[in-house]
Amino acid sequence: MLTGPQLRAARGLLNLSVAEIAERTGLAINTVRRAESTNGPSPITAANNNTLRAWLENAGVTFIDASDLGPGVRLTSPQPLPEQSRRRQ
Repeated sequence: MLTGPQLRAARGLLNLSVAEIAERTGLAINTVRRAESTNGPSPITAANNNTLRAWLENAGVTFIDASDLGPGVRLTSPQPLPEQSRRRQ
């Protein structure tokens, strides 16, 4: 399960707003905000967690599991961000 700080950091590495992440993943803005709202595990469903993780990893973010220093993220390589929106119009 991803943590709020990991999600905030991943979004920051990609220089995207909450609204942009919501638009590109097809999730509601409030879902993304709620996912980032805590300093522990994100209080969102497993399906939404998997959607966020998959999209962010596809955009070039690598999630680092907890160790002695705690969980983290890094940008593996600058890649063009997926442009296609999953949100239904």
